[in-house]
Amino acid sequence: MKRFHVHVAVSNLEENIRFYSALFGANPVVHESDYAKWMLEDPCINFAISTRSDKTGIDHVGIQVNSDDELQEINQRLNAASLSTVEQKNAQCCYAASDKYWTLDPQGIAWEAYHSLTSIPTFGTDTENPAKNKSCCAL
Repeated sequence: MKRFHVHVAVSNLEENIRFYSALFGANPVVHESDYAKWMLEDPCINFAISTRSDKTGIDHVGIQVNSDDELQEINQRLNAASLSTVEQKNAQCCYAASDKYWTLDPQGIAWEAYHSLTSIPTFGTDTENPAKNKSCCAL
């Protein structure tokens, strides 16, 4: 199963948790001091917010998959369309370790296709998004 992913940079985490929890009718499944995430089934989305950027608004979008095979399928589709991707193995970001492929759409919006491998206890140590050469979760 593939799940759409949106990450929004916010200035006030608790205010935004209150807003999005009301909008989605659900509390976040991850709630840290700088990050929150909802894993919704309807719509099927991984929606995350964080205070890790100086610029607020949409940070990046993506597709979360459940297996390496699905991740490779997305990468093959992008490559077949002559769209470049940058691989990031065992990325430590957003309280998870993940294998990822990054690309940019025609507007310059970063897209991440990723398979989360495990949860980690910190936001992570990755500081580079190979697609834009900026922070993985704070473009």
